[in-house]
Amino acid sequence: MMTADKPGLYIHIPFCRSKCPYCDFYSFTADEATKEEYTASIIKNIIIWQAETGAEFSTVYFGGGTPSQLGSENLSKIIKAINKQPDCEVTVECNPFDLSESWSADDMLRLADSGANRISMGMQSAIENERKALGRKAGREQVEKAVKLIKQSGIDNFSLDLMLGIPYQTVDTIKESIAFCTESGAKHVSSYLLKIEQGTPFEKVEKLLDLPDEDGCCEMYLAACEELEKQGYKQYEISNFAVPGFESRHNLIYWDCREYLGIGAAAHSFFGGKRFYYPSDVQQFISGVKPVDDGEGGSFEEYVMLRLRLTEGLTNSGCMKRFGHDIPKEMLEKASINEKHGLLKADESGIRLNPKGFLVSNAIIADLLS
Repeated sequence: MMTADKPGLYIHIPFCRSKCPYCDFYSFTADEATKEEYTASIIKNIIIWQAETGAEFSTVYFGGGTPSQLGSENLSKIIKAINKQPDCEVTVECNPFDLSESWSADDMLRLADSGANRISMGMQSAIENERKALGRKAGREQVEKAVKLIKQSGIDNFSLDLMLGIPYQTVDTIKESIAFCTESGAKHVSSYLLKIEQGTPFEKVEKLLDLPDEDGCCEMYLAACEELEKQGYKQYEISNFAVPGFESRHNLIYWDCREYLGIGAAAHSFFGGKRFYYPSDVQQFISGVKPVDDGEGGSFEEYVMLRLRLTEGLTNSGCMKRFGHDIPKEMLEKASINEKHGLLKADESGIRLNPKGFLVSNAIIADLLS
């Protein structure tokens, strides 16, 4: 996996065409004037941060919301304002409906020419009734059209989201969706279990959704892990799989507890040894609100929690390099108990969870840190 000495840059774009019934992220529909103002404020903040810190970024990630809702011109303006390393990974999250119905080949070429070289697309499922149950506007045909548009621009590094434990889903339909990922040429798949969040429309109708029970969700996750491996996608994190060499370099910064700057309403940062965030309010951000202090970052406990999300796990060499000591003996002793249950591997090099362990990772990590 590639590492980076320079920080990453996260840019939050909170605009969506419509709100998905399972989503609790800060996002909403907005008019073009608001999008223009927000773009100008993003660029202004980037310039200020770069001038004050001299930051040069190894990765850039546009998340949301739906960044493609900002349009190719605004996205390109932002990318061009960023001080980037020559090999900088620049990821833009896109909605397949936007790309297939609103974007042209020129729009995608403009984005690629500005420096974007990776696209992450919210497919969720390649099965029509599953997509409709999730409130997704695009069908399989629109996803295929969006993929074609991405490839025509010269961007061959793209990721597809695959949601598990959703209405109507079976192990067979999961395999069908994975086959679609393979056939489309996706280099990366983010495959994660549906979580019913508080305050979402799905929470209000959860009992009517015909969702799989806990055992069913576990079966789907393990089946997806196995099938993705068969199709050439190597698992490198709880929910992420990639053709070797195409792991998300930006997300690896998070999971290795390295520094990143977040800009935009609701964006969080770990930068200069501090954690801070912008309030979840676009108008406040446009008005120049300062980020809110969120304390120190980069503790050993935080490092353990993040590293154990990775299949590479928590390593003695990593702990020694970062903190000047190996994994504590007591932690290794606790890990050996979980190893007997077939949930992880603990040896002289470190601690690594397997897919079964990832299903109960919160409990394992809490036990190791207690």
